[in-house]
This record gives sequence, C-alpha cells and structure tokens, in this order.
Amino acid sequence: MGLKQVLKNIDAFPRAEEHLTQKTPSGAIVSVIGLIIMATLFIHELMFYLTTKTVHEMSVDVKRGENLPIHINMTFPSIPCEILSVDAIDMSGKHEVDLDTNIWKLRLSKDGYIIGSEYVSDLVEKEHTSDDHGEHGSSETGVSHHEDAKHSHGFGKDPLKMIKDVKRAIDDGEGCRVFGVLDVQRVAGNFHISVHGLNIIVAQQIFEGANHVNVSHVIHDLSFGPKYPGIHNPLDGTVRILRDASGTFKYYIKIVPTEYRYLSKEVLPTNQFSVTEYFVPIKDSDRSWPAVYFLYDLSPITVTIREEKRSFTHFITRLCAVLGGTFALTGMLDRWMYRLIEAATHKSSSLGIF
Repeated sequence: MGLKQVLKNIDAFPRAEEHLTQKTPSGAIVSVIGLIIMATLFIHELMFYLTTKTVHEMSVDVKRGENLPIHINMTFPSIPCEILSVDAIDMSGKHEVDLDTNIWKLRLSKDGYIIGSEYVSDLVEKEHTSDDHGEHGSSETGVSHHEDAKHSHGFGKDPLKMIKDVKRAIDDGEGCRVFGVLDVQRVAGNFHISVHGLNIIVAQQIFEGANHVNVSHVIHDLSFGPKYPGIHNPLDGTVRILRDASGTFKYYIKIVPTEYRYLSKEVLPTNQFSVTEYFVPIKDSDRSWPAVYFLYDLSPITVTIREEKRSFTHFITRLCAVLGGTFALTGMLDRWMYRLIEAATHKSSSLGIF
C-alpha cells in the first residue's frame, strides 16, 4: 500500500461520484439562505474583532497635590444673572485664595434667547468648619454668609436701583445660564449656586422671603474632567422645575479617580462619579435661603480603563464556530426538506394510481 493510498484511507471528507449527486430546487433555496446567514455572521464577527475592548482595573489612589477640574453648564430659568452667584468651599478648612475660575453667565430671556453675558473672575470663598459641610441650614451660617460675603451685592452700587432692576428682570421671566470650569483642590468640598451673594436686606426686599426664591434648574453638563469613550455622567440632562414650592437641592457626589489608557499608550486622567439627590423644602421659620448644592468627596480607589485589541485566534475560533454551525444546520435542513418533499410526492403518486 503506497503513501497515496494511505492518505486516501484517512480522508474524512470522501466525495461522491458526480452521477450519484442530485441537485434540487429546495437544496438551492436552503443554500442561498445559508450563504446569506454565513455572510451576515462573518461581517458581524469581523466588525466585533475590529472594535477594541476595555479592561477595568482598580488600585489605591496615590495622587497628591493635584487640582480637580469641575465643568459646569446649568440653566436657572427663574433667577436673573445679576443676583446669581457661584460659591466654592474647600472642605479642608483652608481659605482658597488662589482658586482659578473660568465662569460665564449668560442672561436669558423668557423664551431662552441670550440677551447678555458676564464673566465671573472670582468666586465667593469663605473659611468654614467641618460641621458646616456646606449646609447653610443653620441660622448662624446662613446669616453670616450673607453679611460677610466678600463680593456681596447690594451695597456696592445704588441698592434701590438694583432692587428695581432685579424685580423687573424677574417679572420679565429672565433667567441665567452658568457655564465654565472651576479648578479646585483635590479634597472633599462643595460648590453651590444660589443668591447667597446678595446682602440679606437686599434679598428680603427683592424676594419678600426665602420661600419665593425659585431655584429650578437644568443641568446640561456636569463633569469632573475630560470625557473618554463610554463615560456616563449621571447628572447630564437633569431637569428640576419647582412649581408651587421652594427649597434646597443637594447632590451628594462620590468621585472616582479614573485613568483611560488608549491603544496608542496615551493616558487620559479624568474622574467618574455617582450621585445621590435630596430636596429639602423651605419653611417659613428657616433663615437659610434656597440653593443648589453639589457636595463631593473622593474615593480612595482609582479605576484604570485600558483599551486592548481583540485576539486574532479568538476571532478565528468564533468564525469557525458560527460558519461551521450554520453549514451543518443548513445541511440538516436540506435533508429534512428533501425527505419531506419526497414523502409528499410519493404519497401524491400513490393516490393518483388508485
């Protein structure tokens, strides 16, 4: 027995003679369907292989001395820009004298059109104790914030004219859009947007009570760093409209330091976050004023997201599995259809004879 005959004996795919095979219309239909399915699956597997996958890793955050960028883009449809202030407080208790800000305020008409703009070069910054935690809910804290604010409104210019202008703006339905970047220390803290920059006497003259301050707002974008592929910021698109009540919104944010590593080895440092939301209705006896608070804290764990190419051998394995499975399934379907048609034809012939 020669080598050629030995090779023939181990052939796992013996071929039938041409005259022993039979081509049928049903077999052609099954073949076309099978080819379409296999082509679709091949394209799907190829597209899946060409996409990158991400691998998540966790480790202890060892960063120190870095700043935390806070990107803000919000609209307050019921508060004019002239009295709306952005306050940032460092929870370490330090006075942030070098806080870098880049904040713009856009005056909006009742219909949402821009009618003016203002650049905010600095923020109201105050020292505080850890017991405050940004909660201007206590009477002492609420009063001191209005009386001692470095950039309080109401006494820097004619207060009567200001009150008149602000009331006119409120009656006209004027709102304000606040956007920009806060660059704060990488420690727990809070920032809040409110009318706390007003002198309390002026505020009383304008609103005739804290329960008339409408802090309805729309959060277009809130993030703590640049965005990477697949990131989800849970507060984007948040709409909170107050109809017949007033109060303080509090967003408790847990920031997770994140590094995104691209296939090109480029590293993008950023942050993810989760959030819990609370609303505290204002009471007539409260001496605090409504506001929107963002109280943030940093997680000690950092997440590293790394892009990786998919394995070529894995692609070949999946391709063989789906194509081979489709081929076997169409073969079984062809045999079943052939036998079914043969049985029906044979039965019809038998009925025709009798």
